[in-house]
Amino acid sequence: MVSALVRPGRQLAKRLLLLQSGVVLITAIMAVFAVNVDWGISALIGGGIFVIANAVFATCAFLFSGARKARLVMASFFGGEVLKILITVILFAFVYLYVEVELVPLKLTYLLALGINIFGPVLFINNNK
Repeated sequence: MVSALVRPGRQLAKRLLLLQSGVVLITAIMAVFAVNVDWGISALIGGGIFVIANAVFATCAFLFSGARKARLVMASFFGGEVLKILITVILFAFVYLYVEVELVPLKLTYLLALGINIFGPVLFINNNK
């Protein structure tokens, strides 16, 4: 029964990650054909940073469920958010230091994935009452 409580959230997170991954991949492919390969790679890296960090957060956020584990639920949620921010900072720092990328597609695709994260759940929430 406890796992039944967390199942809708896990499914929503999974669908959202698949949507983000698909949009990032399509954006990168369009950038390759519209501009050049460097833009496509940069777009893939920028969106990939967000998708990886968001996947880690989703994994941590749904580790525990139930009223008896309320403290563990909150700790895993906040820990997942901190880990998401750290992974984002580390990946951006690594890319800026060691990978030669175009900054415009890198940041725009990151922001596109962020926008999907903000507005995407509206597509999946069923308001049948």
